[in-house]
Amino acid sequence: MFGPHTGLGDLCRVTDARTRSISAENPDGRKSGGAQARPGDDPWCSDAASALGRGWKVRPCARDIQPGQEVVLADVRGPGVIQHIWCTVLHGVQRELALEVYYDDAPEPSICTPLGDFFANGLNGAALVNSQPVVVAPKGGMNAYWPMPFRERIRIVLRNDGHKTLDWFFYQITWAEQDVPEDAGYLHATWRRDLTTRDRPEHVILEGLDAAGHYVGTYLAWNQLSNGWWGEGEVKFFIDDDPDDAPTICGTGTEDYFGGAWGFVMDHDTKELIPETYSTPYLGYHQFLWGKERGVGPRVPAHGLYRWHIPDPIRFARNLRVTVQALGWWPGEKYQPLTDDIASTAYLYLQGALPVPRLPSVSERYPR
Repeated sequence: MFGPHTGLGDLCRVTDARTRSISAENPDGRKSGGAQARPGDDPWCSDAASALGRGWKVRPCARDIQPGQEVVLADVRGPGVIQHIWCTVLHGVQRELALEVYYDDAPEPSICTPLGDFFANGLNGAALVNSQPVVVAPKGGMNAYWPMPFRERIRIVLRNDGHKTLDWFFYQITWAEQDVPEDAGYLHATWRRDLTTRDRPEHVILEGLDAAGHYVGTYLAWNQLSNGWWGEGEVKFFIDDDPDDAPTICGTGTEDYFGGAWGFVMDHDTKELIPETYSTPYLGYHQFLWGKERGVGPRVPAHGLYRWHIPDPIRFARNLRVTVQALGWWPGEKYQPLTDDIASTAYLYLQGALPVPRLPSVSERYPR
């Protein structure tokens, strides 16, 4: 069994894979290594277990993570496959925490995103997600089921880039000790954020990774900076040296790419077009937020959207560039270029462990 997406029929196959799991109660995931801490052993141990002793939720979470501090959540020798990651923190800090994954002793990470964005929660950390590879359950239980194969080693690191101490971080990472097929790619994820301009109303989701692989997912956290409809822009995939003006895959609109239609609005006769959200196994428009009320001026919304290319991965042999346009629709039946604040997370499997761009400063990550 290689990952969770092989079908229920494979669950009956008994193999020599061995399941292991890391949490604060078993920090290295070794066999028979859980629930061994005693109250007072280290700063992560909870005083709540002082009357019960070892084996009674003594060390359930990482505690008191200081600004700038890194915590190695997992450091595992392979071969193997990470099968499930669960974690939770208080809402409001998801953009301040960096998630990095290093494969096979590589000096640079192959996954580098804000924690919340990796789980399709870049706006406020409160969006529910009901999809196949990512599930976010009430209240802020973040789950990832992306298979993450590794051959020699995998390190998963959490870093507090915020200005305050993180009081606690709960997590559990489950993997299988097993062989990894030669053709298995490594999961990569990269985060980008910028302001589009009227001169160039385009956000680049992915570029600069030269390798063979499969593009498997897009998450967008889209903050409007103007009123009106915002989703006329096309999502484009430039595959294997496509010219800049000739993508191989070109969609028909932003809401179309995420599986919706007609602006996500059922009734176009209403004065205030409130979109309808949805979350499905492979795609969703799972979050719609009005901006904060300040008593004056317009309300401008923010949108959370995901599409997982699991049944339909975008395959490429050499390189890939992915973009989305920021176009609106105004009276006069003309497209309008928009200046919007767009953050994207791209997910893909690549041959080998390749570095992805590092995150900007935390001040450049804060949601609006």
